[in-house]
Amino acid sequence: MYFFLQNLSFVHIFNLVTVPKMLMNLVSKNKDIYCSGDMTHTNFFFFGITESFLLSAMAYNRYVARCDPLRYTTIMNKNFFKKLAVTSWFSGIPVGSLQTTWLFSFPFCRSNELNHFFCDAPTILEFVYADSYLFEIFALIASTILTFPPFLIILFSYVHIISTILKMPTAIGRPKIFSTCSSHLIVVTLFYGMASFTYLPPKSIYSTNTKKLLSLSYTVFTPMLSPIIYSLRNNEVKGTLKGILNKRNVF
Repeated sequence: MYFFLQNLSFVHIFNLVTVPKMLMNLVSKNKDIYCSGDMTHTNFFFFGITESFLLSAMAYNRYVARCDPLRYTTIMNKNFFKKLAVTSWFSGIPVGSLQTTWLFSFPFCRSNELNHFFCDAPTILEFVYADSYLFEIFALIASTILTFPPFLIILFSYVHIISTILKMPTAIGRPKIFSTCSSHLIVVTLFYGMASFTYLPPKSIYSTNTKKLLSLSYTVFTPMLSPIIYSLRNNEVKGTLKGILNKRNVF
């Protein structure tokens, strides 16, 4: 599990590319973002596909550990870990590069004032001075194909995990098993919940300020909360945190 958490941490670093520029805009009068920066921001956000694959790999890892523990070391070996990681990282790069190149090949209207704190693809599309129907269809189909199967893997894994737990002859170990799965389920809920609220509804359903608030939630809050959620499940981290707080007489 720590192997996947390391990869997830790197993905969240890429997802936080907007934070430095956002902080600069808050304290500086110069709020310009150059075209190269636009393309970099837009391309990095396709690492969300990588995150969905990593979350599904983590769910499958838990499924094998709970439902087929005797064969765990045989199935989840180092080579299989590496294959899952490589597949996750390269899953979104081709589509992300293609969509970013296609998006910035459109002609844009003269207005260059973006009412947003980063260059999100749906926001940039509002400035496109051409028919972008095919691009939007392609983006929808590609995103669905690349994010829905990982979601199904997560759903399949946890349905079988819950079924296995409920079939246990004794209920003594159930709370502990549910507790170990809770952190991953919380992160999955945050990731897919925020993405659904942001990208699935029609463009006109949210105001501009609401769109910015939703974008802030999945670009800043979700990557920030994920390590905290996972760390608080670690007894060593909790013990160290309590020790620091006790030294400062918090308790």
